[in-house]
Amino acid sequence: MVHVPSLFDVGSVTHAGRVRTRNEDSCLVRTDVGLWAVADGMGGHEAGDLASRIVVQSLDTIGLPDSAADLLAQCEERLFHANRQILSLSKERRGAIVGTTAAVLLVRDGYYACIWAGDSRVYLVNRGSINQVSHDHSELEELIAGGAVSREDVKDWPSNAITRAVGVADDPEFEVVTGPAEPEDVFVICSDGLTKHVQDDEILQHAITRHSQAACDDMLALALDRGGLDNVTIVVVRLLVPRSSEPTRSPLDREPQP
Repeated sequence: MVHVPSLFDVGSVTHAGRVRTRNEDSCLVRTDVGLWAVADGMGGHEAGDLASRIVVQSLDTIGLPDSAADLLAQCEERLFHANRQILSLSKERRGAIVGTTAAVLLVRDGYYACIWAGDSRVYLVNRGSINQVSHDHSELEELIAGGAVSREDVKDWPSNAITRAVGVADDPEFEVVTGPAEPEDVFVICSDGLTKHVQDDEILQHAITRHSQAACDDMLALALDRGGLDNVTIVVVRLLVPRSSEPTRSPLDREPQP
């Protein structure tokens, strides 16, 4: 498949919040390859900030991919590599639990892929509506999916442990969703520090009315104004009109002879 380069309007922000003294979130912006990520170190465990940095540093080694499939393959390989690194860190700390969520967005050749573990989220805003592309890997989501409780019942639930993460098992489980990516689509990647305070319809309104960096800054301010109980990390990616639909030529290609 011929790669069609795209233009993106991208913004990002990360903040410790108003309660925590340490920011255990990390984010990665690699617009050059079409990759953006948020990782949220597991609160209450040792070295959550280090675990989240290991994930984004591993993803940051991805080189220019040959195709969308190659980009996804490189992403998965780097996540498994990060998992091994975090497990080694746990062993160095005498078996202390160290882990992090990961939510990664890939966009290339007119398609997107979302790969994640944990409760950091990826939203897609398309044609004036917002959809959560990922779904939380958490105890509450499992209870809701099993019909044990309704979503209304869990609004004030006291705790919500995640059921998947990077760095807590030898064979981590990642989930992948793919779909078409269209000009004017907006993706929002965030840690749960945002969604604790800001509702989906509010995320929608910020995503469709502001430039990406302004949307990030305004949503962060809203989360902080409402208490900022956790670290907050947001990446907004707006897909603009492709530069060209013409195949790109290598400088080594010869001009056709008359």
